[in-house]
Amino acid sequence: MSFVDTMTFGLGSPSRTGDAVTLRVAGEGTVLAEVTLASVNDVRTAARTARKEQRGWASTPIAERAEVLARAEALLLEHADELQVGIARETGSVFGKARVEIDGSVNELRAGRALASIPDGEVYPSPLGSLSYSRRIPVGVVGLITPWNFPVALAMRVIAPALVLGNAVVLKPDTQTPISGGDMLVSLFLKAGLPAGLLQSVPGGPVVGEALVSNPDVDMISFTGSTAAGRKVGALAGSLLKRVSLELGGNNPMIVLDSVDIDSAAEAGAAGSFTHQGQICMSTGRHIVHESVADAYATALVSQAATLRLGATSDPETTMGPIINQAQIDRVADIVDRSVAMGATVLTGGTAQGQYYPPTVLTGVTPDMPAFSEEIFGPVAVVSTFSSDEEAVTRANSGEYGLSAAVFGSDLARARRLALQLRAGMVHINSITITDTAVTPMGGHGSSGNGGAVGGLSNVEEYTQVRWYTEQDKPFDASF
Repeated sequence: MSFVDTMTFGLGSPSRTGDAVTLRVAGEGTVLAEVTLASVNDVRTAARTARKEQRGWASTPIAERAEVLARAEALLLEHADELQVGIARETGSVFGKARVEIDGSVNELRAGRALASIPDGEVYPSPLGSLSYSRRIPVGVVGLITPWNFPVALAMRVIAPALVLGNAVVLKPDTQTPISGGDMLVSLFLKAGLPAGLLQSVPGGPVVGEALVSNPDVDMISFTGSTAAGRKVGALAGSLLKRVSLELGGNNPMIVLDSVDIDSAAEAGAAGSFTHQGQICMSTGRHIVHESVADAYATALVSQAATLRLGATSDPETTMGPIINQAQIDRVADIVDRSVAMGATVLTGGTAQGQYYPPTVLTGVTPDMPAFSEEIFGPVAVVSTFSSDEEAVTRANSGEYGLSAAVFGSDLARARRLALQLRAGMVHINSITITDTAVTPMGGHGSSGNGGAVGGLSNVEEYTQVRWYTEQDKPFDASF
């Protein structure tokens, strides 16, 4: 039995009592696995177990907690090739993207281990004979809800820092990725020596998610997914006065100035729009291009699209895989078709091919068109023009989202001026909107999140809380 089989059906697959589902290889239809989802009662059991086990874990020296992450990293690297295939088959991603998930997860584990070396408190001024200080203590039990598009990396981004900081995690992966996004991760950490109960998987749909958010044994919710679902999660968590971190959708702009190197910018723009079929919250949704270079830029985008090869995820030569499901294909097609009906022009692509949607370049797009205003979540490069820097900023900031943005141009001073005016949690100059690292703060503004950030030292703020202590050399004198 391979390591993937062991991780999938061994230690990390506890008995669950929800519905049974058949997972199929994305884009091919062949059966991947039969999986039992979680029930509401399973969520209660998992949360209760996590609460019980977290107390002992929090008292474990942080150096020992970090060692578990080190062993998980070693296992991940040892079996990377096998895991790469499993991730690709379940998520419909090409091998390169699957490897990005593994490498990103390794980096998250390393960054998590680094948190063991930072100070966990402060000392404050106090009178002679007394001591006043604070310490960071774990939040407790973190309920983690993850999407299907990057099920491993987006889970590890929370699991690694949350565990090393002394928390337990109850993970609810999407029903489309319960193996790589759930059971595989649980098994990985169990094999790395994590005590049972500190990381559990309860895959399921909205009912299971609601049960997790509302469970009294869950102290915090970390949610990555659509803005519509995030609003519901935030409202429920808020009504319970429960800490919540929301990383939501985006319609991310890339401003292309007239001073740009066209080919370099188009290569970056294509990567931003077409990587993982555009199914990334930070994908480049809008290419806002100076009118003097717009035609040349669009032509270069078409050339970039022509280099991509659609195909099965089992083929190592494939550079663009299937869309995750038919509903998402229909959504992409609807947005493109409505925009074309309003006057946009398709330069390449624009028509679904079974479960595949080819890389598409739309030009002549105006702010009133759905391709400009809506998050497409598909491989569509939307090109809109501007004539002044003020217009570029206005167009980039239009709409409800504020996740990621990029500015391309050889005049760095001008690019910085524009970057300072953009409403986004992350802004990249001469780099793509899907730029991400494990050691930098990541979070969205507006409808892309609730203002928090994860990554690096931001994780300490997210997964711990402050407790203030005082000590007196002598008992407090209550006389007045």
